[in-house]
Amino acid sequence: AKRIEGEAAIYGPKLDYMFKDALGKERQLSTIQLDFAMPQRFGLTYRDKDGEEKTPVMIHRAPVGSMERFVAILLEHTGGNFPLWLMPTQAIILSISEKYEKYAEKVLNLLENNEIRALVDYRSETMGKKIRDAEVNKTPYMLIIGEQEAENGTISVRKHGGEDLGSITIEDFSKLINTEIKSTLKEFIV
Repeated sequence: AKRIEGEAAIYGPKLDYMFKDALGKERQLSTIQLDFAMPQRFGLTYRDKDGEEKTPVMIHRAPVGSMERFVAILLEHTGGNFPLWLMPTQAIILSISEKYEKYAEKVLNLLENNEIRALVDYRSETMGKKIRDAEVNKTPYMLIIGEQEAENGTISVRKHGGEDLGSITIEDFSKLINTEIKSTLKEFIV
């Protein structure tokens, strides 16, 4: 903590919380400031416990700064690779062909029942293109399904970045996701 006298605090004393971004630059994120001027300017008063008329003190607070600044810092800090719990799409289901779309729907329903945010890629593109697009979109998990997976009731799991986790059951995948969410949430909870 640093005390800086006369630092553009027009209304009264303020607290600024500074954070270092991914590039090591110091940025202000949140602020809380006491305002002695505005209540007086608007003629705001209240009666205290002794019945005396007093002018209140206004508190301006922006715990995460502006929403735009907060999101910009979050994007910059993570490089768009949000933690799993924050990703809008946690897994994408990639069907090798149209024949397995019904199984893809079943997988999607099971994942949604386990509160996992997933989508099915119904495009008639090559598997390589679907995987590339999922990588570019930074989707954490790609679930590839074909004949073998449909017959065995499994999914072939590929992580963002190319790590192949092999063929597992949907239940095991749900456990894997929930474990990862719990472990990464600990980093963000103080």
